[in-house]
Amino acid sequence: MTADDDAEAFEILAAQLENEGSLVDSDVNNRDLPDLDPTLVPADVRAALEATLLVATDPVPPTVLAQLLEVSVETIEALCDYLADSYAQEERGFTISRIAGGYRYQTADAQAPYVERFVLEGQSTRLSSAALETLAIVAYKQPVSRAQIASIRGVNVDGVTRTLQQRGYIKEVARDPGPGNAAMYGTTPLFLEGIGIDSLNELPNLSDFVPEAEVVETLEAVLLGEETELEDEAATDAQDASPPT
Repeated sequence: MTADDDAEAFEILAAQLENEGSLVDSDVNNRDLPDLDPTLVPADVRAALEATLLVATDPVPPTVLAQLLEVSVETIEALCDYLADSYAQEERGFTISRIAGGYRYQTADAQAPYVERFVLEGQSTRLSSAALETLAIVAYKQPVSRAQIASIRGVNVDGVTRTLQQRGYIKEVARDPGPGNAAMYGTTPLFLEGIGIDSLNELPNLSDFVPEAEVVETLEAVLLGEETELEDEAATDAQDASPPT
């Protein structure tokens, strides 16, 4: 693209943004506005967006990117979607994803086995099953106190909650107004990043993991049957071991 082409594209984009009313703030409820065409965004704006996301350590909110690049939020969102589609068509090993309320670069899903092998090779920092169970309770029940978590898990969770706090996955978000003013915990943006979702609304529905009533009844019947058999065997063994009268 020549300098003249860039200038013409920029003029078209500027006129389009001017119709929205502002470079940063726009009326998203105005349905008469034309859709933004990300292909008309000047190359230097695309390059600046890519460079910014490349050096960012945390997801960058679209409002921050819009202020930085002096374009509208809608332009940022359209451009990020366009770049992500371009990377996918080119079968690149990375993409731009909307995570935890912002945008960031991350590896493509298809490359997950190789990235996991590289990152976890020789590492021993995985969360324990107890930590994962506690984190799941916090994610679905937040805000929740340590006493409430302990009542669900049936064990003391003081050490586990401290570990999750140190790792940055949970934090104190409130205080229980009841006696003792217990600390109430919730998840952090790092938790959203770790599981790759944009908000807690994207958590899987718990009902998808709960077996149907018929399955539960069958399992109970099987377990009760096994208990009865074990009791009968124990009684028989006790009779056989008793001395003759």
